[in-house]
Amino acid sequence: MLDAIKKNGKGILLMFVSATALCIGQLIWKKMDGIQILPLLLGFVIYGVGALVMIMAFKYGELSVLQPMNSMSYVISTILAYFVLNEKISRMRLVGIIIIIIGVVVLASAGAASSKDKTSSDENKDGGRAS
Repeated sequence: MLDAIKKNGKGILLMFVSATALCIGQLIWKKMDGIQILPLLLGFVIYGVGALVMIMAFKYGELSVLQPMNSMSYVISTILAYFVLNEKISRMRLVGIIIIIIGVVVLASAGAASSKDKTSSDENKDGGRAS
């Protein structure tokens, strides 16, 4: 797991920033009272920044490690809804959040392990020479 974080750390951080921005943009839309231009545009700008940050993140890691990080938006949205909108978090929702977090960690770890396996098999094909 530490290998995945070392190899993809900047991308993971950017994906977390992206997921947070996407959730904040959506929260602004949720808080709007009817159609209001300023909150609507602000939501689009923040959401758009999140999308651009996600594109940047993909340059700093493996897709199989970074894309699952996007699932953290479910966790972030639930936390924002709890604190900003006073929505309740049921036990089942809490279990779901924990499962998502575990899933993200497992997929990130598996991404690092599969990269090592692929590198090892590539080296074996080349007779131990790096390509």
